[in-house]
Amino acid sequence: MKRENDVPIYFTDIYHASEKSFKDYGAFNISLIADLPLFIDPFLLFQSNKAEYQALHKSIVNYLSYLRDLSHRGTISLGRLQSLFFFSEVKQTYLGFSEIGNSGRGLGQKFALALNRHLISLFTSFGKETITQGTHLEKLSLISPGVGKDMISDFTTNLIKEYLCEYTQNYCLKNIESKYLAKVNVPRVKFNYELGVWISKTYFLPIYNHDYVLLTPKDILTKQENWINRDDFYDSFYEIINARPNHQLRAELNEYLKKVLSKRPTEKEKDVAVEDFIKNHPELIDLYIRIKEEKGELATRRSAVYVSESETLYIKQFSELRNYLFQNTLFYQTAVSSEQETLQRITYLKDAIENKGCWKLLYKDGKPLRKEEDIHIMFRLVWYGTTFDVSREVNDGRGPADYKVSMGLDKTVIEFKLANNSHLKQNLQNQLELYKKASDAQVGFKVIVYFTNLELAKVQHVLKELGMLKDPKVILIDARNKLSASKVR
Repeated sequence: MKRENDVPIYFTDIYHASEKSFKDYGAFNISLIADLPLFIDPFLLFQSNKAEYQALHKSIVNYLSYLRDLSHRGTISLGRLQSLFFFSEVKQTYLGFSEIGNSGRGLGQKFALALNRHLISLFTSFGKETITQGTHLEKLSLISPGVGKDMISDFTTNLIKEYLCEYTQNYCLKNIESKYLAKVNVPRVKFNYELGVWISKTYFLPIYNHDYVLLTPKDILTKQENWINRDDFYDSFYEIINARPNHQLRAELNEYLKKVLSKRPTEKEKDVAVEDFIKNHPELIDLYIRIKEEKGELATRRSAVYVSESETLYIKQFSELRNYLFQNTLFYQTAVSSEQETLQRITYLKDAIENKGCWKLLYKDGKPLRKEEDIHIMFRLVWYGTTFDVSREVNDGRGPADYKVSMGLDKTVIEFKLANNSHLKQNLQNQLELYKKASDAQVGFKVIVYFTNLELAKVQHVLKELGMLKDPKVILIDARNKLSASKVR
């Protein structure tokens, strides 16, 4: 029987690292095949009892304070803005579940301009707060739509890249054979305040696909949203107002809303009104952050649960599926065309889930997966060893398809859907054909995963309405909880 390492996907597989040493070190066992949806939350640095993390958070605040002072001196040239405010995604961490491979969008002009603008106006007291216990980069996400966890995490990762390089080097020099390491000159790892420029440094780091790899400690990672985030802030807005003894502020808010809102305002109108009010009362941001600081221990506990669940699902359970396919099927034999390759792998996956007990691997704590993102990760992680290019969420002009399998001009696209998707009919009717045309693909498959009898009935009804019940390119995967053979009557 083949060993698990014969299908290397995770860091410990590829570099033959001891799982015990890795666990003791506290790093997350990343996949080098597909990014995983975890993010660095800067609040976890602030909240930590570790002096090294607190120092990292202080270094982030120092850099932002430097940018604030620079912004207040006058207009910053585009070149200077690009040098100090623009950052590439640190794709070498293999985190964040980027749109294509492990290369995300990074922090471009939108983020840079928003940061520069708010450092000049709303955040003039940045680094000198009196209401909150500390200073927080996440302030930017509270006031700027579109600046979400990915941008906050990317910015944080860039500002602590020196630490991540040293953290990775320290582990690898002690625990990994030197043949897997190379001397790498890593750009933009440390900021020289005297010269006002980012400088590079050299490290011994593991290499994969002609690029270096970085490890990240588990205790600064989270899933879902950052502890301080825009949605939570707006959900808590009226609670924050009503909890304060400032009657004048509440009266001012009520008067403002009467003035700007129609008699029957939409939710969007309310959000815009609240956003404008916050801009005139930035102290509300600090009041919200103070509340989040007071509950900071919950952030640490919550993130630990998220990381543990991710390890169980993405590493343990999806590894079991990968190993079953490798040891018991021809899943990892490459076919002669992208259509054959795709159909063969979908078919083996379908059989493993429906007939070989692998349906259990699509459940967490007895509950089925409810995020299509998790199904996408599962498919990419088990798709290993192919000579075809497998690209996730390829946007060729008409929106992103879940996957494109290609070799030169031979292309096939795949759309994965959960049966409980509220837009299932619309997606089946329109999306795949658009993606095929945009990608110049010859073939497209629609794969639908269902977990209950009710979901199956819904899918069959939709397919019947669309005349697709017998379409060979529409493949259903039955992930219902199966009774053991002894219990079936």
